[in-house]
Amino acid sequence: MLDHRAGVERGLAGLLSMLQLSDSAFPSGRYTLSYGLETQVQSGRLTMPSDPAVLAALLRDQVRLSVGPSDGVALACAHRASSNRNSFDLALVSCADQRLTAVKLSREARETSTRSGRALLRVATSAFAAEPVVALAREVTNRRLPGNHAVVLGVLSACLGVPCLEAVAGELFAFAASWVGAAVRLAVTDHVTAQAVLNDVRPHLAAAAGCAAGKDVPDISSCTPLLDVMAMRHEESELRLFAS
Repeated sequence: MLDHRAGVERGLAGLLSMLQLSDSAFPSGRYTLSYGLETQVQSGRLTMPSDPAVLAALLRDQVRLSVGPSDGVALACAHRASSNRNSFDLALVSCADQRLTAVKLSREARETSTRSGRALLRVATSAFAAEPVVALAREVTNRRLPGNHAVVLGVLSACLGVPCLEAVAGELFAFAASWVGAAVRLAVTDHVTAQAVLNDVRPHLAAAAGCAAGKDVPDISSCTPLLDVMAMRHEESELRLFAS
């Protein structure tokens, strides 16, 4: 009975850690990102308001073809490298971090990923101070690694005892919640419809997390040409509400 209770408490501790890290109050700067939505609105590809089915399809494809195979897989690799605190695999983290940067084609995507990653890392080193996190912070501070958000989160979630699958799922959900939040701020949807869109894509988030959790560095990829073009156009926009 005591062993069962201890196991339940460890599981709850991991869940609470994941909720803390994915909460919008955690200062990673995600509220500044529109993930290409702002340019799609400016170009007329999205109307105000937009068809909920269109929004759900856009979010589903971005998770399935970009965020899951790139950030999700990179997070899983970093988590795997950090699961044993006594043998932190910095080489694996480095490979995942550098490849994730390479598959982010637009400058804004790379910069926002590393900026939010460094913000997360600053808080993590102060609040949690686990040795793998400190080691990663040292590499990022010395500019030997870019410090992408997903990689930092993978290391941190492993140190906090969050299982890999739950960590990836939490990251994908945090992305989706931030995405619909940006859609609300851009007036392409309202809060009620945003919740319906999140509910619609929930099974796809779970499927993408399950797929990403078992993959390795060579599998880190992204294939969303339209979104990449939108992100590149966003860099040149005269008026911008969001950083990407």
